Amino acid sequence: MAAAVGTWAFSMPAVDKARRLLEVGSGASAAVQEAITELENDKETGCFVVGRGGFPNKAGVVQCDAAIMEGLPGRFGAVAALPGVGTPLTVAQMVMDKSEHNMLVGEGAVAFAKEQGFRIEDNSDMMTEASLAAYEEFLQSRKSPPKNHDTLGLIVLDEMENITVGVSTSGAPFKDPGRVGDSPLPGCGLYADNRAGAAAGATGDGDKIMCFCPSFHVVQLMKQGLSPGDACQSVIQDICHRVGNKDIFEIGLIALNMKDDLRKMGSFTMAGCTDHIDQARPHHAP
Repeated sequence: MAAAVGTWAFSMPAVDKARRLLEVGSGASAAVQEAITELENDKETGCFVVGRGGFPNKAGVVQCDAAIMEGLPGRFGAVAALPGVGTPLTVAQMVMDKSEHNMLVGEGAVAFAKEQGFRIEDNSDMMTEASLAAYEEFLQSRKSPPKNHDTLGLIVLDEMENITVGVSTSGAPFKDPGRVGDSPLPGCGLYADNRAGAAAGATGDGDKIMCFCPSFHVVQLMKQGLSPGDACQSVIQDICHRVGNKDIFEIGLIALNMKDDLRKMGSFTMAGCTDHIDQARPHHAP
């Protein structure tokens, strides 16, 4: 049975969009791309640190990271520190489909986007009144805003037993220009394998998360027979054990499997090193 799961409550429009696409026969990758793009380009979603309307970096520029990975071997594409494009996941998919490389960053990502017909917008068009006000407040106080949910992640399993995961974020608010977190890095912010399932990072301290490759480890544990929930919990517990209570940081994971009876949707979980973690509901197509 086809299925879709996303990070946080704000991802539910993307999950619903993916579900509707699956119902009319869309493939997993097309559903991920179209569903995420709709939220990326919505300025109201920017307050969740995603796409257009996201928080800028220290220089006042919105730079986005996005990646997509299929469960088939060698199918991955990503962009990072990409300015002026409100739909970076689509650029990442074109990197996967049309570039000889897997990841493009900064000026290289901009040049590639232009080659593919994207218009590089003025930074003012990427900002909202809310993000501009937050940036001006940052300039006054030099303090980042309170932690909010970040990173849009979506995992889709289609009727042909293909699984794809996509992630998109404008990154840590008021980051250093050029900073890239865990989200677009394979094995860190996302990972997929048609033999086991897929996982994605939902939130957290990307500079620390990337040191542990949690999405890869979740999928490897599912390949060994663990449920998505147990795999996520095992990875989280291992990280907590390694860093110790004093250095624990925020991390969230979601996972979807494709084990055994593919007529049943694989379960998923979101787990974290902090006490306050909410869950996004899974949706599956009939």
